[in-house]
Amino acid sequence: MKLLKSLGIALLLASTPLTFAAEAVKGEEHAILTDAPDVPPPITRTYATKVIVNLEVIEKKMRMADGVEYVFWTYGGKVPGKFIRIREGDEVEFHLNNHPSSKVPHNIDLHAVTGQGGGAGASFTAPGHSSVFSFKAINPGLYVYHCATAPVAMHIANGMYGMILVEPKEGMPKVDRELYVMQGDFYTKGKTSEPGLQPFDMEKAVDERPTYIVFNGSVGALTGDNSLKAKVGETVRLYFGVGGPNVASNFHIIGEIFDRIYPEGGTKIINENVQTTIVPPGGATIVEFKLEVPATYVLVDHALTRAFNKGALGLLKVDGPEDKIIYSGKQTDTVYQPEGSGIQKTADSAPAPVIAKTTQDRIKFGQRIYTNNCLACHQGNGSGIKGAFPPLAKSDYLNADKKRAIATVVHGREGPIVVNGEKYNSVMPGQVLNDEDIANVLTYVYSNWGNSKKVVTPAEVKTVRSAKPAAAKTKSEDGH
Repeated sequence: MKLLKSLGIALLLASTPLTFAAEAVKGEEHAILTDAPDVPPPITRTYATKVIVNLEVIEKKMRMADGVEYVFWTYGGKVPGKFIRIREGDEVEFHLNNHPSSKVPHNIDLHAVTGQGGGAGASFTAPGHSSVFSFKAINPGLYVYHCATAPVAMHIANGMYGMILVEPKEGMPKVDRELYVMQGDFYTKGKTSEPGLQPFDMEKAVDERPTYIVFNGSVGALTGDNSLKAKVGETVRLYFGVGGPNVASNFHIIGEIFDRIYPEGGTKIINENVQTTIVPPGGATIVEFKLEVPATYVLVDHALTRAFNKGALGLLKVDGPEDKIIYSGKQTDTVYQPEGSGIQKTADSAPAPVIAKTTQDRIKFGQRIYTNNCLACHQGNGSGIKGAFPPLAKSDYLNADKKRAIATVVHGREGPIVVNGEKYNSVMPGQVLNDEDIANVLTYVYSNWGNSKKVVTPAEVKTVRSAKPAAAKTKSEDGH
């Protein structure tokens, strides 16, 4: 019996987690805080210190999508909130400052904190006030922080989330570039892309019916001039989190593979060569990948209507020398059209139109339609993607025939074409857009990027829509 009892105690001790070993704290410093997609520099010190964090809550009106505004509640004036980087063993003195213009109290729950509410109770702060609390960083990893003031889901849904990295005391492997991206879901009274200042819709939030699902706080936040950038040969570490409040992410980068993953933001690499990783609301992951070939890589939630219809899409533009062994690009371009095949076409139903009163209205509304429906393929500057999607900028094909351009959007198009001297052979499905929206988006395209300034009207779209779709293009038209 004594032997069995001794063995039992030994097994219990072996299975008990090690307690935190206190480390001497030397000096103090103010934390460097950054806005997404930037990350503070790696920590090089080899000792724990006192870190002072100053974070300000600001409620402010900002862009949700083109033509759409929203009153965001923010940590530091942007969504997501500031990236905080500390070291395992650090003692953190946290100052939460609620701007006097705020309408409601706020607090902060840091998932990196061991203690009541992750600091939420100690940081409850009325407008125009500051709160201070302290904690010791005893668990390394990547953690989400968010507001936990009731109603909690509403505060998070208004943009109150960010991430804090607790580096392990031995440091992290060196990489060439670090990036910070968070996904969040937003709930507005108006439909997706409905213009104007949109209020929060609690009923949609409770029913988990997001109007927008976006990266870094708004539609297109990581596209165009704001696209992420890197170079061939670099190793990238991407800190990715989900603020929520409700929707998990199926995070994927089109054209890349995650060489290494720290699932759930932990400190162990427990998976390699991964295509898509699931991140829950209030969760995080760290992915690393080396860039071998130049391309425009597309970040998406692979529940793809979220990406292409609600905003969960970003771009990583990589420059550098090509490697034809790893990726050769298109080698042949021939027509394949089985007997009886037809142009793909989506459903005819479309949302109610927003009526443009002037050409400038038409261009403005058209930009919103373009951002939500066309940008991923044809890019924010109309450049397209070489070998895949033809350019709209200075497009000889587009400018030569307005009716043909309308028909392409209304009915779709397949087969080879030549645009600005380059051959393309892909399929564009007919778009689920009403006559007003098609007139708007085409007018926007014609008004930009060196195009012909043509104006397209809903009446012209209606005429083309009512006509029978054109037959397959002739060889002379396609340049063959």
